[in-house]
Amino acid sequence: MNLLKRLQEVEDLFPSASPEEIEARKLKYREIQIKYWLDDFLQRKDITKNPDGSYDVKGYVDLNNMNLTKLPIKFNKVGEYFDCGHNKLTSLQGAPKVVGGDFYCSYNQLTSLEGVPKEVGGYFNCGYNNLTSLEGAPSKVGGGFRCYSNKLTSLEGAPKEVGGNFNCEFNQLTSLEGAPSKVGGNFYCRYNKVKFTEEDVHKVCNVKGKIKV
Repeated sequence: MNLLKRLQEVEDLFPSASPEEIEARKLKYREIQIKYWLDDFLQRKDITKNPDGSYDVKGYVDLNNMNLTKLPIKFNKVGEYFDCGHNKLTSLQGAPKVVGGDFYCSYNQLTSLEGVPKEVGGYFNCGYNNLTSLEGAPSKVGGGFRCYSNKLTSLEGAPKEVGGNFNCEFNQLTSLEGAPSKVGGNFYCRYNKVKFTEEDVHKVCNVKGKIKV
């Protein structure tokens, strides 16, 4: 049930509502949407509550496009993917420490990767945020690592090893120092403050796939 979409339909019926009234309705609908999500989550049979109040989840966690400003509960381990993309998150406090599959936090308002999992078995996507640094990123990512479309001025803090593609396009990089030492897929570094060369990439990284400069 997409309550925010339903709210938009209600707004279309009452175009005379003030901006304050519209914001109040959005807040109310967001609270209802989170409540429904929590009710469903707590009935799942693949969750375990830990002594510290956090949750382990054998399956996946989908919090995509819920207009969240913070994560509703604290997670510890997630067996499959964890998706909190397309929200209004400014912090990843409460994110799981370990994710067996992919981790998506793209399309938010993050300025830091503090709180992201230390281990990610699949892809890691933090694109379309306000990141200026990759400090706090996982040390190793089984799949690809995507940090494109941020405000990065450095790659310091990036994973040491990336199993799939590494994409740092559309940032403000002037150096590739700090890039992963090993990339199992392609390396993308186009559309930055300077135009890099394949030689620049080879100096810092062993790339198994293609280099896109």
